[in-house]
Amino acid sequence: MKSKPVPNIRNRYLLLGDLILIVLSVMGSYALRFELGNLFFFYLPSAYWMAGAALIIKPLVYYFFGMYRRMWIYASTREVVLIVSAVATSSVILSAVMVALASLRLFVGFPRPVLVFDFFLSVVLAGGLRFVLRLLAENRVNQVLYSGLDRRRTQKVLIVGAGDAGALVVRELQKNPQLYLTPVGFLDDNPSKLKQQIYGVPVIGTLSDLTKVIDQTGADQVIIAIPSAPGRVVRLVAEACRPKGIPFRTMPGIYELLGGKVSVSRLREVDISDLLRREPAHIEEELVGATLGGRVVLVTGAGGSIGRELCRQIARWGPSELIVLGHGENSIFETLLEIEENFPSLPIIPIIADIRDLDRLNIIFDELRPQVVFHTAAHKHVPLMEEHPDEAVRVNVLGTVNVVDAACHYGADRFVFISTDKAVNPTSIMGATKRLGELLVSSLYGESHTRCTAVRFGNVLGSRGSVVPTFERQIDMGGPLTVTHPEMTRYFMSIGEAVSLTIQAATLTEGGDLFVLDMGEQVRIEELALRLVRLRGLRPGVDIPVKYIGIRPGEKLREELLGEGERQVPTAHPAIFRVCSGQKMRRLTLRRQIEELIDLAQTQNNGLVMAKLWETVGCASMEVPHRVPAPLN
Repeated sequence: MKSKPVPNIRNRYLLLGDLILIVLSVMGSYALRFELGNLFFFYLPSAYWMAGAALIIKPLVYYFFGMYRRMWIYASTREVVLIVSAVATSSVILSAVMVALASLRLFVGFPRPVLVFDFFLSVVLAGGLRFVLRLLAENRVNQVLYSGLDRRRTQKVLIVGAGDAGALVVRELQKNPQLYLTPVGFLDDNPSKLKQQIYGVPVIGTLSDLTKVIDQTGADQVIIAIPSAPGRVVRLVAEACRPKGIPFRTMPGIYELLGGKVSVSRLREVDISDLLRREPAHIEEELVGATLGGRVVLVTGAGGSIGRELCRQIARWGPSELIVLGHGENSIFETLLEIEENFPSLPIIPIIADIRDLDRLNIIFDELRPQVVFHTAAHKHVPLMEEHPDEAVRVNVLGTVNVVDAACHYGADRFVFISTDKAVNPTSIMGATKRLGELLVSSLYGESHTRCTAVRFGNVLGSRGSVVPTFERQIDMGGPLTVTHPEMTRYFMSIGEAVSLTIQAATLTEGGDLFVLDMGEQVRIEELALRLVRLRGLRPGVDIPVKYIGIRPGEKLREELLGEGERQVPTAHPAIFRVCSGQKMRRLTLRRQIEELIDLAQTQNNGLVMAKLWETVGCASMEVPHRVPAPLN
């Protein structure tokens, strides 16, 4: 069946209504001023002149302000501001015209207070006309939408969160009855909202009442409408809904919205990142805007999970150009398409290049002159790098040397190296190569005008090849879930949060810094796997078997964020800490060691490469005291 169009009020009808109301406003102003007494009739000639002038001025001003180009069925507070602005402008012009006409003595006397009455009456009448039309059109739309719907299919929905986001969800559901979802109540822990109504939907209770309210209302579904909700809130909803077999969905988290992945009105299934959510960290917008806004920004590894999220969030701050550099053409192409779709006016330069090729990097930096560089390109898979230490060195060490040297040589203002908790007391090839990257950045303090910094954090949820996608794939296949060890723990953070804090850390650096992010508490990998199974409505060990395979080469049972002799010092941001080690490797010594390591990697003699790598990392506690930052005020 062909859908009926959304009703729209033709502009000529609005204009006709305005003309009638303009005359009514002028006459009403005189009536309010003189109460239809003798003075009313005395000043009536000036009223005729004022009405005539208003009939010419006001429609023209209304047209200029676009009041005849709006679909008033969608009118909101923005349209109220528009109406007031248009009426105020027309009133100012009308006042000037009437004063000028009075000075020419075209009529006897002109009571200036009627201008004030006319302004207020015009706002009420012009606004009232349009919002009455909106109500009539909305009623007709609802009749069109509700006609033919099978109300027996309608499900009752509880909304967790009675804030702006919750109101948006309810409004969308009410506007789209074809979704067959009817909001029956809100739950919110703010006591001032209890027993209030939003769009006619009552706030029934608090989050702790969820189980009881589900039974009372017969709710068929629960929607979490709090983008900043921490994981405990999501877990509480999941624990209440799962035994009853009630589906639950959520709005995107705050970091998804920052990354521009989705709109606030889009609902999705709850995933593991929601269960582990933390309170969103504060963003110093002025600092970030000053660092990225209007700058040429380059991201290496822009096709990877962290690199792509960096591009998403950097694009929000309006760089003059965003350079997305990577080795894989498909991943760079996908990043390019996504950023272009969300930020069509942003100049984006895609570059296919290998960071091991210094000549190619020099050409790129010389031509494009990036001012801020985020270096994420790396080999990251621990077991694979144990088998290919030469490749780990060529990409993670040689590649980092090339990018940071190019950034310093061509005058970049900031260089940010993405490190990992596996660089702390490393037991893996990957961790050791990342540790060398940290040492390299630290050694450049005072040696270059480029402010170089490294940011160290733990695992990011949902990155390509990480444990969560692996578990999800195994669940889809019916199991078994392969857990390395029941006591293995890791730090976890969402990609959006990690990237947001990394960008914030870039604004804090003075050069040569190593920052570590607040990663919260470690999570047992086994518990993570079991939560994923339960999220699918399945039973661990029954529907999905769990298999323990043992710790793989290079892996630790528990990761660390600080190494031996390191301590963390607060910064201006509560979730970012500066790492002080008391020692650093002398720059020339480090460079010589790295050059020897890279030369060995070219021979593909993995035994010699590993020996030299561990020797170089083992020399890290040498010679020159690391600068100690000034205490935080």
